[in-house]
Amino acid sequence: MSEAKCLDVRGLLCPVPVIRTQQVVRLMAVGERMWIVATDPGVMHDVPAWCRVHGHKVVEQVVERPDYRVLIEVGRRNN
Repeated sequence: MSEAKCLDVRGLLCPVPVIRTQQVVRLMAVGERMWIVATDPGVMHDVPAWCRVHGHKVVEQVVERPDYRVLIEVGRRNN
């Protein structure tokens, strides 16, 4: 498996991190992974909720204040 991409959305507030995540995921292949790195703690809930709706998988969540990181894997319903 290739190395995970990284989307830096630090300094941005909801809903922008999820919107940017969706924009990048549209360009990714099934099975690819991406870290979303944010300073808005809302991503810890918003990104997993978005993943459930769109068929992607949350692989890992890490809190290293001030950063919140979510590793996702692109699923079949890549929209």
